[in-house]
Amino acid sequence: MKISARNQIKGTVKTVKEGAVNAVVTICRGNHNPIKADITMEAVKQLGLEEGKECYAVVKATNVMFATSKIEGTSARNQIEGTVVKVQEGAVNGHVTIEDEEGVRISGSITNESIEALGLKEGGKAVAIIKATDVMVAVD
Repeated sequence: MKISARNQIKGTVKTVKEGAVNAVVTICRGNHNPIKADITMEAVKQLGLEEGKECYAVVKATNVMFATSKIEGTSARNQIEGTVVKVQEGAVNGHVTIEDEEGVRISGSITNESIEALGLKEGGKAVAIIKATDVMVAVD
């Protein structure tokens, strides 16, 4: 699988909570920080998603937000804590990459202004925030 999305996180389906049109798929990647994806029931069936199936959570870098700590009272289902391992500023936007305790890296594209306002620096702590509707699911 070759795609342009920066974040391709391998895991295993833990649960599929089916609805009339959509399902919430929980993908485990170790003992911490499961990722939830809100996808159509049609996609669940086409991909053969069921408990224990290996898959990838796929997220474009532009769909990743950052905070300096977890945020309570938000609708975003995915908040992944980690250590900043890379900050690369461009002319207006930059890329930030964190690594969680499982060694999984998540990259996001945010403005240089946000990088500075949040004080994001290599070695610092940050939280990647991703809406479940921004997570795609892929299988081999």
